[in-house]
Amino acid sequence: MTTLIRRVTDFYRKDECSKYYKLGRTLGTGSFATVKSAIQKADNSVWAVKCINKSSLTADDEDALRMEVQVLELLQHPNIVRLRQVFDCQKTFYVVMEEMSGGELFDRIVEKEKYTEKEASRVVQKLAAALLYCHQMGIAHRDLKPENLLYQSSDEDAEIKIADFGLAKLIKADSLMQTACGTPGYVAPEILEGKAYGCEVDLWSLGVIAYILLCGFPPFYDENNAALFASIKSGHFDFPSPYWDSISVSAKDLINKLLVVDAKKRYSAQQVLDHAWISDVSRVSDDALPHFPAELKRYNARRRFRAGIMAAKTVSTLSKLGNSFQNLTPSDGVKETDCEIKT
Repeated sequence: MTTLIRRVTDFYRKDECSKYYKLGRTLGTGSFATVKSAIQKADNSVWAVKCINKSSLTADDEDALRMEVQVLELLQHPNIVRLRQVFDCQKTFYVVMEEMSGGELFDRIVEKEKYTEKEASRVVQKLAAALLYCHQMGIAHRDLKPENLLYQSSDEDAEIKIADFGLAKLIKADSLMQTACGTPGYVAPEILEGKAYGCEVDLWSLGVIAYILLCGFPPFYDENNAALFASIKSGHFDFPSPYWDSISVSAKDLINKLLVVDAKKRYSAQQVLDHAWISDVSRVSDDALPHFPAELKRYNARRRFRAGIMAAKTVSTLSKLGNSFQNLTPSDGVKETDCEIKT
């Protein structure tokens, strides 16, 4: 593991993290890591440090950590969380990253007194710009969802950034991936079908997020994952009244071009940026969305409740849903691995 990290990042250090950073309060905990706020001693800048217990890492965990570090070391974009340094100590890996203190996207929005279609357009524009950058670098995120969209600070003009590249993948040009991964509700249909897939899966997820940003609830929803996945694979959704009555035709058009089952016909990140709803934001409505706040609050509460009761459960294979990966042939340089759909 040590050699792998040294090879993929210029920020790798073998000495103690505590020599350079003063660790503070705990920001969050996971299965094998704790995230703490930290102050860099040299300049008093504030960072977040992921403290990873080496003894609890499996081989798969090590691979995931290696890939996340490799990906983040490559990425320098205003709408992507920044990696600062990696420390390899005797018992712990310390991954120093940009601290995101402004909260999750949906949590931030529900606190607003007024929310408009124009604001939704700007959020989608920033996410599309970040995805375009990733895809041009040959990186697929593969788990775009509200929990991974964070604000840098509580300031009104704070940047929104894509975080958590734990399922991200570096791929060669024209290569495809085959690992089934993602989060129910946001995962693309081609993944659920067990097909080889490309970066287009991120644009499907963006389409789901854009839909929610305009009405407060998702285009595909069911408490039962099998039913949810069947709905996603069908690609059938609508714009129900009265929630979509005040939303522009242009916004609906973009969503229709993102939530396309055929990945080859789905909009790319560049096409999203070129779409009129994004490129000509001055013409997008600045009126408050009347039904949005209440609907998003309901969806956000339901989403968090579901995440709480399902936190320990991982769907490790899609075979129970009638999918089979036995007939798939891995593409160039792509290793067939176990499926992981996060619940």
